[in-house]
Amino acid sequence: MKFKRILKYVLFIVLAICLSFLYSFSTKRNNQKKVSKIEVEFEAGDNNFLTHAMVNKLLIQNDTSVKNQAKSVIDLYSLENSVAKNPYVEKTAVFLSINGVLKSIVKQRTPIVRIISDKESYYVDNQGVKIPLSSNYSARVLLVSGVKNNEEVKEILPLVRYILADSFLQKEVVGIHKSDAKEYEFSVRSGDYKIDFGKLEEMDVKFKKLKAFYNTTFKDKTIQNYKSINVKYHNQVVCTK
Repeated sequence: MKFKRILKYVLFIVLAICLSFLYSFSTKRNNQKKVSKIEVEFEAGDNNFLTHAMVNKLLIQNDTSVKNQAKSVIDLYSLENSVAKNPYVEKTAVFLSINGVLKSIVKQRTPIVRIISDKESYYVDNQGVKIPLSSNYSARVLLVSGVKNNEEVKEILPLVRYILADSFLQKEVVGIHKSDAKEYEFSVRSGDYKIDFGKLEEMDVKFKKLKAFYNTTFKDKTIQNYKSINVKYHNQVVCTK
């Protein structure tokens, strides 16, 4: 009985050594494999700012292409950080497959507004992150003027999100201007008139008044008779012809 127990321990130790050797051998062989090719995959959505070639250029290690390098010398963390630092990238994952393919999965940032000022012009995404303009692509988004700093950008985001969440407003409102008095004016698609929205207070009430006004004036085709529509006063819509 004691001999059988010792034999089991010996067999277990031998098996563990064999498995350890095989794992070490396979790991060593895997690390010696070279990167055969690079694949860049963009997540579903609008992928207009970055191209596959642009991401390939970001996948550079020590000023040398990673292709044909041994897998053991590839610094995946460094490569992932290099791609993630690009202002058009929201998130990325870089990894090596067993057969030596270096794969990068990239999600690009999606702009929701374009900020226009005397100093600069840039996009902003839904998280309020600044996105530079691109020579590759011009996004068709809301144009916002009168916003002077990051705090004012954050302040206007709830208004922008409200507009984009409504299918009618998303098509109708094409521009927003912020005045020095912190009041907002909309440019619209359906005419040359302006909408005086006032301050960012009671947005839901103001938009309900505006849409009710639209329902009436679109139906009787009188919307083009107005030069401005004011919804900032309580329980009324004031118009100028």
